[in-house]
Amino acid sequence: MSGIDRSRLGELTAAETRAFVESHPRSAELHEQARRSLLAGVPMNWMTRWPGPHPVFVDHAEGARFTDVDGNTYVDLCLGDTGAMTGHSLPVTVEALARRAPTGITTMLPNADAVAVGEQLRERFGLPVWQIAMTATDANRFALRLARHATGRRRVLVFNWCYHGTVDEALNVLDPDGRVVPRPGNTGWAVDPSEFVDVVEFNDVDALRTVLERGEVAAVLAEPALTNIGIVSPDPGFHDQLRHLTRATGTLLIIDETHTICVGPGGATRAWGLEPDLFVIGKPIGGGVPCAAYGMTAEVAGAVLEAASGEDADVSGIGGTLTASPLALAAVRATLDGALRGEDFAVSVPLAQRWADGVQQVIDDHRVPWTVHRLGCRAEYWFCPAPRNGGEAAAAIDHELDAFLHLWCLNRGVLLTPFHNMALFCPSHTVEDVDRHTRVFADAVAALTG
Repeated sequence: MSGIDRSRLGELTAAETRAFVESHPRSAELHEQARRSLLAGVPMNWMTRWPGPHPVFVDHAEGARFTDVDGNTYVDLCLGDTGAMTGHSLPVTVEALARRAPTGITTMLPNADAVAVGEQLRERFGLPVWQIAMTATDANRFALRLARHATGRRRVLVFNWCYHGTVDEALNVLDPDGRVVPRPGNTGWAVDPSEFVDVVEFNDVDALRTVLERGEVAAVLAEPALTNIGIVSPDPGFHDQLRHLTRATGTLLIIDETHTICVGPGGATRAWGLEPDLFVIGKPIGGGVPCAAYGMTAEVAGAVLEAASGEDADVSGIGGTLTASPLALAAVRATLDGALRGEDFAVSVPLAQRWADGVQQVIDDHRVPWTVHRLGCRAEYWFCPAPRNGGEAAAAIDHELDAFLHLWCLNRGVLLTPFHNMALFCPSHTVEDVDRHTRVFADAVAALTG
């Protein structure tokens, strides 16, 4: 389907692997040393998902670039898979951390920054009541618990091949017979997911209606657009139907904007006029410091207030002793004040559009059956026609071609997001950064098709 000769692809990948090894000797040494004490030689297993025989070890990062321990510098189009969406080491956030750290890093007590952050979140995203979490995974877990408590229902509906961090409910997919099963790679799952999870395809309103009308689902957990299986946009009217059906069936709607904040300052929720009952925002709001938040309507807040503030609140399965620390709150306050604003997206969105236009021109020039898609300041290419749902997207994954293009770009100083062919832009990127990728990408496709 990708239109690529596999033997040629294998030869090119082997050559790129040799070039990678030659230019990253110190990273190889550190990886070998790390194997003595770290599982798979990395401190977090996702770090094995990079191209090449071992990960690149970073020396320092700033703005839209980083330099590895071998002295190679890269245009970073991954940005920590959205965690550094503001650019690495955002000056206002760094300054806030430097001021806060000497006065107390964690206390399990609120401070004035907490009040300011709550107001920032309320104004930016529209929901009136907020809580802080450590990660978007935690925020999604907590939101699901609150939804179950508020509705008295146990089941959760997610979309096939969605992404909501390591939330158990979201790590399930539909098998070829339409049954809910653990997603490939789902490690150590404890409970048959069909007992508490429903999965339907994104954009399938009929399937959504069939499940919700049973009256058993506490909440739909949804991204405004699928992102981590590749960008899959909603069909016209899909979100209107989703909101109508959830309200008609007494189901709460949780919108997770951790990736789709790329659409604009208030995410797709503000840009597209979505009206969730609960809202989750994660990694970008801390400027790289672990922090997330979840908001809710006044109605949901009223239904869960006793559980959230009663005598057993500390064992409710919601919260944590390091959550909402003074350091994290200082980071969020500074980041929301100084980044992810309209003026920032006015720089980064046109860069993403230029990137997508450059990729499309290469696709057209070489007549390969690929597509490119943009969502705000995020864009990526597919080796097939654009999928309409997660099942189609998963079926279209070409691991060999992914690995080659990532390695080809990396060897030429451009880092893409490892899990798919995504580029994310921040105000620190430049037109030259975009055009550099276009040239590198064009050379790769020419090598594959020549």
